[in-house]
Amino acid sequence: MIHGLHHNAYRCRDSEETRMFYEGFLGLPLVHAFEIVQTKTGRETRVLHSFYQMQDGSCLAFFEVPSSPFDFKDQHDFDLHIALLVDRQTLLEMFELGKAQGRETRGIADHGFIESIYFRDPNGYVIELTAPTQQAGAILSKGKQDARGVLSNWQATKPAAVSE
Repeated sequence: MIHGLHHNAYRCRDSEETRMFYEGFLGLPLVHAFEIVQTKTGRETRVLHSFYQMQDGSCLAFFEVPSSPFDFKDQHDFDLHIALLVDRQTLLEMFELGKAQGRETRGIADHGFIESIYFRDPNGYVIELTAPTQQAGAILSKGKQDARGVLSNWQATKPAAVSE
């Protein structure tokens, strides 16, 4: 059985720029970093792997690979974003801090069970800070009962996929 999330890993353009955002702005401490000089298949490489820890012990991790281009493809927020849990007071404070620092700051979006704000990190990833609403428990309890039905209905009625 899965116990929980240890880390999610993403590419980054520059480890120090990434550290300044995750540690300096979001307050996630840099807890581990190591250089990888050889792949498990024996190929020489030069990669830095760094970890930023959240309160529950899980981490966001990043790989900087200077020898391999990292061109972030602009994506819709639905395609890829990292949602991090905060309390409402922190949500409000970070919203104001982001605006005060001139960061792209969007929100506050009310999703019923959560409220969210959004930033972009230096690599292009959308970072969502989210705080549960007072209705979260009731909404999620009902949602758990309805989820399979909603998914089945979606499968039966969704529009045809558009190919690129």
